[in-house]
Amino acid sequence: MTTESRAWLLLLLAGLCEIAWAIGLKSTAGFTRPVPSVLTVAAMIVSFWLLAQALRTLPVGTGYAVWTGIGAVGTAILGIVLLGEPRTTARLVSIALIVAGIVGLKLAGDSTR
Repeated sequence: MTTESRAWLLLLLAGLCEIAWAIGLKSTAGFTRPVPSVLTVAAMIVSFWLLAQALRTLPVGTGYAVWTGIGAVGTAILGIVLLGEPRTTARLVSIALIVAGIVGLKLAGDSTR
């Protein structure tokens, strides 16, 4: 695996951890519940650490935007699926636009190297 491929994998894992802590925030009840709070903070730490490792190789603008995009899309989808949040056309189109932006950043990052 190349260094850049490894960085993209770390970034994907960081994004998945971001989804975990974003969804976990709901379970913490404002950090008043100890176990969900500890798990959420642990996911935050792992997410930031993985992001930092990925950014050793990837451009910061691309890496950060992709990380937040993965987190936003994943959290929005899980909010719809698990938490019963609204599944409106506008939300789904907005999620698709975020995905398009992530793909665009990935492709633009590859073309500049």
